[in-house]
Amino acid sequence: MCDRKYAILGTGALGGFYGARLQKAGLDVHFLLKSDYEHVSKSGLVVDSKDGDFIIPQVNAYNDVNKMPQCDVVVIALKTTQNYLLPKLLPPVVKDHGVVLVLQNGLGVEEEVAQIVGNVTVIGGLCFLCSNKVGLGHIRHLDYGKITMGEYTHQYYPSRITARMQQIADDFNSAGIPIELAEDLLLARWQKLVWNIPYNGLSVILNARTDELMADANTRILVEQLMNEVVAGAKSAGRIIPDSFMQTMLNYTLKMKPYRTSMKIDYDERRPLEVEAIFGNPLRKTQAAGVNLPQINCVYHQLKFLDGKNRG
Repeated sequence: MCDRKYAILGTGALGGFYGARLQKAGLDVHFLLKSDYEHVSKSGLVVDSKDGDFIIPQVNAYNDVNKMPQCDVVVIALKTTQNYLLPKLLPPVVKDHGVVLVLQNGLGVEEEVAQIVGNVTVIGGLCFLCSNKVGLGHIRHLDYGKITMGEYTHQYYPSRITARMQQIADDFNSAGIPIELAEDLLLARWQKLVWNIPYNGLSVILNARTDELMADANTRILVEQLMNEVVAGAKSAGRIIPDSFMQTMLNYTLKMKPYRTSMKIDYDERRPLEVEAIFGNPLRKTQAAGVNLPQINCVYHQLKFLDGKNRG
């Protein structure tokens, strides 16, 4: 077993699930918590999973990043709406020459991290995971779980698969988490937007689960039109997404259990929506390249209105 220490910043539906799986596999994992701190300190983490339920009765739990040990790999599993906290959270917990693994949605998030901490490797991770937090320290894993990882380079130039990426992939694979290693992180980010932009956006605007969006002919057309605009956005960045990839995402979603997207859950709970990372950043990138994405722009402004109204 490796001696790498992992820190999980954000022990919710995503960070809690992956961190618990890593600890279950025998890795040394340290969790930063907020509202769940007292409960998880006493009772641990509970995961209900399609792959088998389990409990982690004893957890290295912290409510102060300055009390955490310095770790080899720091996993950012916070929502991007909390990234304003990263300048305080990251420097104390990541080792010199360590790794920051960014498991967040959207575009340009690795650039933000690279500006905060130097002398570390930044790796982006795209999670295809259906998981919800259903109670204090209680996570329900409904479907999937694969992560695509790619190393961040300046201006997102395609890179190689490094030994460090492979080590982390081996750790996750040992925990039963499928990993795909990518040489082109920017392409992987745009590919994830093929799913995130239509389903997260429409789920909020139309008050619908993924199965409802797929079952209706009208919303199915909207999904596919938004996917095509994401493909156009990727092309403006020099990245080509084939039609077969869109069809794969549609097929995945058809087979998926009825799912309330993470953005819909945030909206229902009156939490800030990740509108800028998922919609605003791609729009600004494509507009700078002289390409307009009118339907995504329409969804973006509707979400901005709904988010503001929802939070008063």
